[in-house]
This record gives sequence, structure tokens and C-alpha cells, in this order.
Amino acid sequence: MATKEASSKKPAAASSGKPAGKPAGNLTPKAAAAAVRIADNKKATFNYHIEERFEAGMVLEGWEVKSLREGKVQLTDGYVVIRNGELFIIGCQINPLGTASTHVRPDSIRTKKLLMHKEEIRRLIGKIEQKGYTLVPLNLHWKAGKVKCEVGLAKGKGEHDKRDTIKDREGKREVERAMKSRSR
Repeated sequence: MATKEASSKKPAAASSGKPAGKPAGNLTPKAAAAAVRIADNKKATFNYHIEERFEAGMVLEGWEVKSLREGKVQLTDGYVVIRNGELFIIGCQINPLGTASTHVRPDSIRTKKLLMHKEEIRRLIGKIEQKGYTLVPLNLHWKAGKVKCEVGLAKGKGEHDKRDTIKDREGKREVERAMKSRSR
């Protein structure tokens, strides 16, 4: 009898009621986080030492959300500024879709407002006033149907630090190649 019930059920993906882009419940936390990522700023971790990470909401227009769903965003040139006690992301480029509405004039490099609690913003202002600290967007991701921006409190790396990062990366690649050729 159990086999008859199992065969009459719909496939798990179709009956879950979740959109196809959402992570499944049986994924590891790291895989689930990667499944909802929209864009990463890989240059940020190369150019800066990230000391703290914060999550902020974003104020977006409808065409921007549609473009984000298609993955048409670039974060590498973006940075975060504080004006009048509010956070804004500048240089985050969201390219409009060709099917954007006719009555909207999309601006791909529009300054976007970030949403955080006032207490967190006050704390960030205190940290930013210290010499060498800046706010950098690290990634954009979906959380409960909303677009969130992960912002990092960062300190710039020196040229020698960047060289060390490159050296470590190349060393890891060589070890992986050696292990791969050894296992064959």
C-alpha cells in the first residue's frame, strides 16, 4: 500500500511549493547560502582586510529587482558612503533588461539607499572616522524574498599584503595540481 501512495505523489521539486531558484531544505548551510547569492565582490577581499560584516537591506525599483533575478549586476566598483546618518551604495551597476517598462527610464548606476538600524549606523560612523577604514559592499543575496547587501568594515591592504595573497593562492593551486596528478 505504501508503494501505491508513493507512486501517486508528485515529484518532490514540484510539490514543495517553492520557486525553482530557492535552495532545497536538504542542502548544507554553505550550499544554501551560495544558492541565493546574486553577486560577489571578489576584489574586496583582495584589496581589503575585512574586519566586520553587516547585512543591510536595499531600496530598489521594480526594474532593478527583475534585473537582479537575471543576475545583471556588478559590484566590483561599488563603495558605501554615509550621508546625513544614512548609508548609500555608489558604483553598484545594475543593468536594465531589454524588456523594461516603457514608462521607466532606467539609470544603471543610480545611487541606492541601504537600510540598517540607527544604532549600527552610529557605530559604523565611529569606526569610519578612524584612519584607514572604509565600507565595502561584499555581496548581494536574497533573504526571505528581499535583496540584502552584505557590507564589510574594511582596512586597505598594502602592496606587500596583496603579493602575499597572490603567492598563497598560487601555492594552493600547485598543491591541488600535485594531488590531482598523484591520484591519477
